[in-house]
Amino acid sequence: MNGAQALVRAARSTGIDTVFANPGTTEMDVVAALETDNPRSFLCLFEGVATGAADGYARLTGRPAMTLLHLGPGFANGIANLHNARRAGSPIVNVVGDHATWHLAADAPLTSDIESLAAPVSTALLRCNSAADVASTVRSAVEVSMSSPRGPVTLIVAQDAMWDTVSDTQNGGLLPPVTPIPDLTISDLNQVEAAARALRAARGRGAILVGGVITTEAVRAAAAIGAATGCAVWADTFPARLDGGGGLPSLPVLPYLPDLAEKALAEVDTLVTIGTRAPVAFFGYRERRHSALLRSGVTILQIGQVGGNTETGAVALASELGQPSLPPNPNPGSRNLPSGEVTAAAIAHIVAASLPAGSVVVNEAATSSPAWAAAAVNAPEHSTLYLTGGAIGQGLPNAVGAAVARPDARVVALQADGSAMYTAQALWTMARYQLNVTVVIHANHAYRILQYELGRAGVQDPGPIATSLTDIGHPNISWTSFASALGLPSCTVTTVEEAFKVLPNMLNQSGPNLVEVLL
Repeated sequence: MNGAQALVRAARSTGIDTVFANPGTTEMDVVAALETDNPRSFLCLFEGVATGAADGYARLTGRPAMTLLHLGPGFANGIANLHNARRAGSPIVNVVGDHATWHLAADAPLTSDIESLAAPVSTALLRCNSAADVASTVRSAVEVSMSSPRGPVTLIVAQDAMWDTVSDTQNGGLLPPVTPIPDLTISDLNQVEAAARALRAARGRGAILVGGVITTEAVRAAAAIGAATGCAVWADTFPARLDGGGGLPSLPVLPYLPDLAEKALAEVDTLVTIGTRAPVAFFGYRERRHSALLRSGVTILQIGQVGGNTETGAVALASELGQPSLPPNPNPGSRNLPSGEVTAAAIAHIVAASLPAGSVVVNEAATSSPAWAAAAVNAPEHSTLYLTGGAIGQGLPNAVGAAVARPDARVVALQADGSAMYTAQALWTMARYQLNVTVVIHANHAYRILQYELGRAGVQDPGPIATSLTDIGHPNISWTSFASALGLPSCTVTTVEEAFKVLPNMLNQSGPNLVEVLL
């Protein structure tokens, strides 16, 4: 077999069964090799869709998918969503084809420094220039992606390493699957004991902040910690995943706005972070001149790695406090459904009331996103994926990966219109593979968050240029026309009454569809 066949076999046998690809000339041997071991392969029309899909897949499965990318420019197109994936602690194996080893010195038009591009968004970089080393290097990439810290690993493979042949002793055979390392080390367990003592001693002036992948058991354990100590319980502003609904305790997210976050944390003397770090403001503002959201002198203890699954740490701390995880509440809050003007809050409540159990919600609705957090408590059990790294254009690709990870679930992408245009090619992938995704576009024809930030910058009366650079109307984007062109059934709603009729039907169809909500 050749090196490309050894690569695919090694990836498949070590646990990778899914590939999100936007290949080029240097990856053609891998494209051919995918026929042999037959992992599920999904074509993405833009590399940012491939990397974002792999991120969404990892957040739900805990396992890496492979992305197949073309040289440095192809990798560069996927960087933004790899930034989000690194912040989420999502294991991914990026396979990037490079020129043949003997061709690099020619400095051909597509030659670039792939390592420099990949380093900021990769937990590790590996290069393979020999077919004989392909299988072992692939296994190393899978192992490192699932080690501490979990995250994307970039494997650069020379084209001649893919087309050269390897012997039976070099191809790696059927390698055993890779399992993740334990979530907690011995030092973490010691920190659990210290955190329990500190929270007891805080006498109600403590808090915990949970990040990463916050599963159902992690939510229950976090609520139990709060019940045992009287401490405040928060999730990161943008966790990788937050399970909720179905009577689970409500786990509020820390506010995005720094003044509101500081107010929420004002009485905290002791903070225990689980799967995350102490919170800081997203941006520096001229009137603040500081980054931390906690007062100076607050005791901070961290349990577990940043990102990844935080269930083990939360359950360990609850057990140390002698408080078992709280069971679901069989009587969730009332579902006061809206009427009148169509708003983000109205749409969130209608989605919550109509959501099939076991769904996945991808929340990239930007300024409309807090509405979902308020409505989600009344929904059936579900998982929500958030914009971990703040690089917009994550939502639609995450929805692709989520639908591949959970093919029997309904995925709902609550999506702002501005950020949707960054990776709108994801709609085509949804249509081609008939993925069970409902895209709900919140169409306000503006970069609303930037209009808000203009005000924060002191621009209270923006002129025509500033206004035009935060306005995506003129012309307005017709999302129904766009979706139809890419093969998705779609419709527009302008009133709450229309939304009541349309959304429950869309959420219970098979295959993809899109609802444009004119706000």
